[in-house]
Amino acid sequence: MAQLSSDQFAFGGDLLSVDDALERVTAGLRAVAEIEQLDLMAAEGRILADDLAASVALPPFFNSAVDGYAVRFADLLQGAETVLPLRGRVAAGEVAAPGRAAEAVRIFTGAPMPEGCDTVFMQEDVRADETSVTLPPGLKLGANCRPVGEDLPSGALALAAGRLMTPECIALAAALGITRVAVRRRVRVAVFSTGNEVVSPGVALGAAQIYDANRFLLQALLRRLGVEVSDFGILPDDRESIARALREAAAGQDLILTSGGVSTGEEDHVKAAVEAVGSLDFWRLGIKPGRPVAMGVVPSGAGSEAAAFIGLPGNPVAVFVTFAHIVRPLLAVMGGGQASLPVALPVRAGFSYRKKLGRREYVRVSLHRGADGWFEARKYPREGAGVLTSLTETDGLVELPETVERVAEGDAVGFLAYALLR
Repeated sequence: MAQLSSDQFAFGGDLLSVDDALERVTAGLRAVAEIEQLDLMAAEGRILADDLAASVALPPFFNSAVDGYAVRFADLLQGAETVLPLRGRVAAGEVAAPGRAAEAVRIFTGAPMPEGCDTVFMQEDVRADETSVTLPPGLKLGANCRPVGEDLPSGALALAAGRLMTPECIALAAALGITRVAVRRRVRVAVFSTGNEVVSPGVALGAAQIYDANRFLLQALLRRLGVEVSDFGILPDDRESIARALREAAAGQDLILTSGGVSTGEEDHVKAAVEAVGSLDFWRLGIKPGRPVAMGVVPSGAGSEAAAFIGLPGNPVAVFVTFAHIVRPLLAVMGGGQASLPVALPVRAGFSYRKKLGRREYVRVSLHRGADGWFEARKYPREGAGVLTSLTETDGLVELPETVERVAEGDAVGFLAYALLR
């Protein structure tokens, strides 16, 4: 499990900025220690545990980047067409015979360059018949060729430990002939909801009950990140029951994740349960929607093992936003990767807005392309943090930094697509 201290997330201030929260949630946190050896095709979405070096050069031999004609640059006339006799032909996968001075060789993409040849003319740029080829002036030495190691020299670092194995990384490893890689084991996360008013879909609603959306939102977000998710269901509003479930979850999980019930009210039983079995630090983030987040550590009772605890706000939009800025970075570091937040892209505001200084706000918007080609962000008409359709009917969030107090229609603002936050 990840190594945690009882004061891992301690914060004694009043309001914590998003940037400070990102630093605090990852500072001193160590990744899960267990490492697995996987077949390359099974490693997609996992975090690389060891550096991968290039065992061969990419490409491993000097070859042509196009279909055309291989020549010696020294045989070309400067400022005038060059006519060379055509001798030989080499295709991809064939071994080329050495090139001879003052001759051209017909060559195809990926074929090895004949020894002595150093430049390739594209077939569409020349005039050729069965015996000769006429080459235009102006081509540079080495044009349309791929030198040995142009992509990666042999022995160079190909992929560093901590890298997420994306399809592109899988392709690079395969090109190097790698069949198995060492990866960190998946982070294990327990998710549960609390509250007598919450029931799972499929259960008949009582007079004062609602269906549990947050638990399903969190599990779907977690699965997209490639973690192992355990659904602990819904626990009643009872401190002892919650405390018992927390301690049981800590025995086999790296992170326990809840939403709601962690504030200071007398019906916020999760906060009291965490404090009864472990340690808890209550954060007020300078973020909207969001703000209340609880960070803690829950010992499992089995030796020194402990699980991190995160209690998110109760409203689903606030859950989504705080998950993106707190949970995702923590999981990245726990998994052996790097914590980072996506970069907002510039769009034009199609709305006016006022906000408090010192607080970062995220406005739900839809994108529309204007007549001038710029994308315009149009604000969703309902702002409530419990309005789920504000997530399903929009394209992403406009990020308004702490230093911004007012946005006027037409201003440039930063846009984060939901795909970057999931």
